[in-house]
Amino acid sequence: MDAPQTLTAPSNHTSEPAWDIARLFPDQGEWSEEEYFALDTNQLTEYSHGIVEVLPMPSDRHQAIVVFLIGLLQRLARTTGGVVRVAPLRLRLWPGKIREPDLLFLASATDPRRQNQLWTGADLVIEVVSPDDPARDLMTKRREYAQASIPEYWIVDPRTETILILHLDGASYREQSYRRGEQAASVSFPALVVDISAALDAP
Repeated sequence: MDAPQTLTAPSNHTSEPAWDIARLFPDQGEWSEEEYFALDTNQLTEYSHGIVEVLPMPSDRHQAIVVFLIGLLQRLARTTGGVVRVAPLRLRLWPGKIREPDLLFLASATDPRRQNQLWTGADLVIEVVSPDDPARDLMTKRREYAQASIPEYWIVDPRTETILILHLDGASYREQSYRRGEQAASVSFPALVVDISAALDAP
């Protein structure tokens, strides 16, 4: 009986990408909003003036914190007649700039900014800091959400075990930082109170 043959890759195999597939997509900097909306992927992506930004997949701890905060926001929504959503859901800050916050809240479910394909505004957004690029949540999105007139922005940072509550005052945010062992309350919605330790240690 002949010995089984081992299949090997062709000798001319290279590490070149599959260019025929790659050319199906626009170059970075040349994506239109329509092409971004047509992108069919389960990867978290954001859009910035022709550039598609691929976000890291969240960790288990990241998702545990998000789930904990969803519960608080859902209770608030029941009292205001509002709605809370979780990423991935697109939020257009202005034409050419689309983000996907971890959590979005509108005090009224009938707010016209709530649209099916995307939201065009929110009363409160929350981001849990991603370790791959903390400056994205701490600095870049802070500027962008203020520019888009988002009234309140929460930054949950598991690395420093803090929650930073930013409340829009004019064109910029006033900030208040809360640490483990403290309770933080929303400026816009005083009924929204979070125990920092409970949020950080969410199972």
